Amino acid sequence: MTDRSAERTRGLTPFLVMEILERAKVLEAQGRRIIQLQIGEPDFDTPAVITEAHDRALIDGHTHYTPSLGDPALKEALAAYYKKRYRVEVAPERFFICPGSSVGLTLLFGALINPGDQVIMSDPHYPCYDNMIRFFGGRPRCVTVREEEGFLYRPEDIAASLSPEVKAVVINSPANPTGTILDEDRLRRIAALGRLVISDEIYHGLTYGPEPEHSILEYTDNAVVASGFSKLFAMTGFRLGYLILPPDLLRTMTIVTQNFMISTTAAVQKAGICALEKSWPAVEIMRQTYDRRRRLLLAGLNRLGLTVKVEPTGAFYILANVSHLSGDSYALAFDLLEKAGVGTDPGIDFGPGGEGFLRFSYANSEANIEEALARLQKYLEDRS
Repeated sequence: MTDRSAERTRGLTPFLVMEILERAKVLEAQGRRIIQLQIGEPDFDTPAVITEAHDRALIDGHTHYTPSLGDPALKEALAAYYKKRYRVEVAPERFFICPGSSVGLTLLFGALINPGDQVIMSDPHYPCYDNMIRFFGGRPRCVTVREEEGFLYRPEDIAASLSPEVKAVVINSPANPTGTILDEDRLRRIAALGRLVISDEIYHGLTYGPEPEHSILEYTDNAVVASGFSKLFAMTGFRLGYLILPPDLLRTMTIVTQNFMISTTAAVQKAGICALEKSWPAVEIMRQTYDRRRRLLLAGLNRLGLTVKVEPTGAFYILANVSHLSGDSYALAFDLLEKAGVGTDPGIDFGPGGEGFLRFSYANSEANIEEALARLQKYLEDRS
């Protein structure tokens, strides 16, 4: 049969974590108990105060379109949040509310990129960036980051990669897949390079070290922030994200949104207001629980020789070195799944720089993490 798909889709690569998930579901249907440490999704229910606000909004008649860039009340609440948390003044009209930050980033790249434009990102990186950019004819330009430095950018390496074709620099802190955080000095130096910075801050609030995370907006207005409610508030199914746009992109993004999205669900946006105003006690309980799991999994992996050179202190991921076991992280991840019943994400999913690593998520219970570590130990003993 003739392939009728558009040429621009043929270079897209699969999201390998979903292939692991799909195989895990098949094994579970066969009666196997699989411990899934590959999933980047909170295992908590959405706090009840948020779901109640959503249901109340439906009853109160919030079932119609909102303005394309979002409910003004939610944008006001977000502006107040950024002033309190980061001490930055962001005009409410700069917020673009979208059904998940992935949709926001996709529309942004569509509005921003001309064929041949380059976008800098780290290697390894969240794999969907690469496909979003290629879909619109752009070219990802990867900058090597180093395991011994927690896979964090060296701003001088970004500077050495700049050329007239580079349209923007993507940063992600706390990072997926590494769980590490860009410090204030690196953020300041990246901002000083003068290129548009697209800062994925979706894991903000999920940090566990002594230093607070910083928004790129503390250092420059020449930036787009991508964030949302999915991770911090355990609201993945609500599909509620946002971008903070520089003023020169607002009109373009309004037109793009009017044509391709119309608006984000009204009642979901009301739930977002409630999340910002009333859910913090529940959020703090989740954050503390993640921290306990992080320390448990990190200690267990290091004990088994799956080393982590720099302690991850954000998100809910650990990228562990498994190069002594295999040079093919994809095959290793499937072997672990089949033989040990433990799901992990192959490092190659995140670019060539991720080969030789596996990503583990601690968005799972402590009991399941302990069981997974026991299974990993047996798997390693059987191999040797």
